Amino acid sequence: QWRAIVNVALKAEELGYDHIWVYDHFHTVPKPLPGRSVFEAWTLMVALATLTKRVRLGQLVTCVLYRNPAYLAKISSMVDVISGGRLELGLGACWYEHEFLGYGYEFPRARDRIGMLEEAVQIIKKMWTEPEVDFEGKYYRLKGALNDPKPLQKPHPPILIGGGGEKYTLRVTAKYADKWNVGGSYEKYSGKVEVLKKHCEAVGRRFEEITLTWVATAILAPTEEEARERFEKYEAVRVGGFEYERWREVHLIGTPEEAVEKLAKFKELGVKEVYVFFPYAYQLRDLEVFMDEVVKELR
Repeated sequence: QWRAIVNVALKAEELGYDHIWVYDHFHTVPKPLPGRSVFEAWTLMVALATLTKRVRLGQLVTCVLYRNPAYLAKISSMVDVISGGRLELGLGACWYEHEFLGYGYEFPRARDRIGMLEEAVQIIKKMWTEPEVDFEGKYYRLKGALNDPKPLQKPHPPILIGGGGEKYTLRVTAKYADKWNVGGSYEKYSGKVEVLKKHCEAVGRRFEEITLTWVATAILAPTEEEARERFEKYEAVRVGGFEYERWREVHLIGTPEEAVEKLAKFKELGVKEVYVFFPYAYQLRDLEVFMDEVVKELR
C-alpha cells in the first residue's frame, strides 16, 4: 500500500499535476472498516516532501481539533522547509464523530468547533510570522511560544479553509483564508460563492483575494455504461449506499468529455483549482487519461 502511494505521487508529478492532496482521517470514510489501512496525513506530508520535487502538497483538510494549533504551526513549518516551500495548509472544523470517539477526543458542538478553527488560523499565522507569540482566546492560550525555523514561503504558506457552512464557516473563510474549498453541484457551489461574497463585503475583504477551489471524485470511462460499472465496483459506493445519478450530479462520473463540460462551467464561475479524488489511482491509467483528455482541454 505504501508503494502504491509512492507510485501515484511520482506518476502525478511526472504527468504534470500541480498538487497532491491527502485527507486527514484515522478511520476509513464514509464508514469505519476494521482492517483497512489509513495513512496519517502529516506523516505522509513529510514523506512526500522528500520523495517529490515540484508538486505542491496539501491536506483536504487538516482537522484543527486533532492537533494543538501551535504544534500544527510547528509541524507545517517543518514540512514547508523540508519540501523547499511547497506546502498548502488545508484547515477544517472536523465532522467525523466516530474518529473522535475512537481516539478519545472530545467532540464539541459545531459552533465551538468553528470557533476553534477561527482561533487556530490566527495562532498559526502568528507562529509562522512573529518571533514570539502570545495569544488569549476562548479556546486557546499561548504565552511566549517560539517557532523556528519559519516557513520558507513569504509572507506564509497559503491557508485553505474547507467547508460550506454559510453562517459561520464562510465568515471565517472571508476573514482569514487564502483559498476556499467545498464540493457539490454547480448550482449549490455557485450559491455558496454568492454567500462568501457577502461575508467578504461584511468583513471588509476583497473577494478576489480568495482562490476558489472545488473537489470531486473522478470515475471516467469511454462510455457512460462503463463509467457506471466502475462506479458500482467502488467499495465506498457499496459501503455508503451512494446513488449513481446523485453522484453524477456532484462529481465527475461519466466520460472525459462530460468532465470537461462540467469543469468548464466551474472555470467560468471563477474556480482556479480542482482537487480530484481517483478511487482507482493505484492503477495509474486514470491519472494519464484525466491529464490527457480533461486537464489539457481546460488549461
